[in-house]
Amino acid sequence: MSHHEAWRPTLPPGFRWPDGIRAAACFTFDLDAESGILFEHPEAAAWLDVMSHQAYGPRTAVPRILRLLDRQGIRASFFIPGFSAERWPDAVRSIRDAGHEIAHHGYQHEGSRSAADAATEEAWLLRGLEALDTAAGVRPVGYRAPNWELSYRLPAILAKHGFLYDSGLMDADHPYRLATSPEPGATSIVELPAHWSLDDWEPYNYLPGITGSGVIASPADVIARWTLELEALVEEGGLFMLTNHPFVTGRASRAAGLERLIARAREIEGLWIATAAEIAAHVAGLDLVPVVHDPVVRDPVVRESPPVPR
Repeated sequence: MSHHEAWRPTLPPGFRWPDGIRAAACFTFDLDAESGILFEHPEAAAWLDVMSHQAYGPRTAVPRILRLLDRQGIRASFFIPGFSAERWPDAVRSIRDAGHEIAHHGYQHEGSRSAADAATEEAWLLRGLEALDTAAGVRPVGYRAPNWELSYRLPAILAKHGFLYDSGLMDADHPYRLATSPEPGATSIVELPAHWSLDDWEPYNYLPGITGSGVIASPADVIARWTLELEALVEEGGLFMLTNHPFVTGRASRAAGLERLIARAREIEGLWIATAAEIAAHVAGLDLVPVVHDPVVRDPVVRESPPVPR
């Protein structure tokens, strides 16, 4: 095939799923709890109404989610901020003891755009690792950036500390190897792409004055949308990476809708339902050329608009 026809295959060069597998699905949960609000709105610590809204995740939703995952017989990946692990260690241990993956999600849900330098990002990463170790004795191999905010320097920091994968970039439908810098011979990690359209925050979440439009979607509509994407990605041989938050999707009707979606996924022949770590381990064993993300250089010159013809 000539390079002019490189667009024909649906799978990227060198990529393949395990034998008998045509696509993969990963059901993930970001256990933000209070940290999902506090980093950007520290004043909310004094607001009982808001803190109770966030506490619904570990207090009520996590047990419900663990029950539905058990009924469906699948393992999921939980991305947990260190602050959540410190505040809700019993919830974290219940996730661990139910056999699910625990992965890293910052310390207090701080995104890369808030970090002044690499040392700050590394300190946040290490503090989160320490909290997860103290709460549950786990050393995660996976990372998801809070708010999906990644700096160009963060992949190298993850590789330095032995992380296998990141999940949050949005430039592909298939997992790939992510080069940690444009330098020749740079180390790489696995990237498991995600997208805002497969996240429950946008359609469901609402806190007056903090997040959301006030228009809260019906689970029937959300699950229908996600099912369409699931089925389309299976046809493309891709990865269906769903991101949920216990305090959001853990509400009763939403959790019931999620269980229907998982049941539909289990019906699809050749669909591998796995944890993020399991999928990343498979990808790490493939001979893939790492994808290099060169920093975008914006022209600093402000160009004046041409004069309007008179």
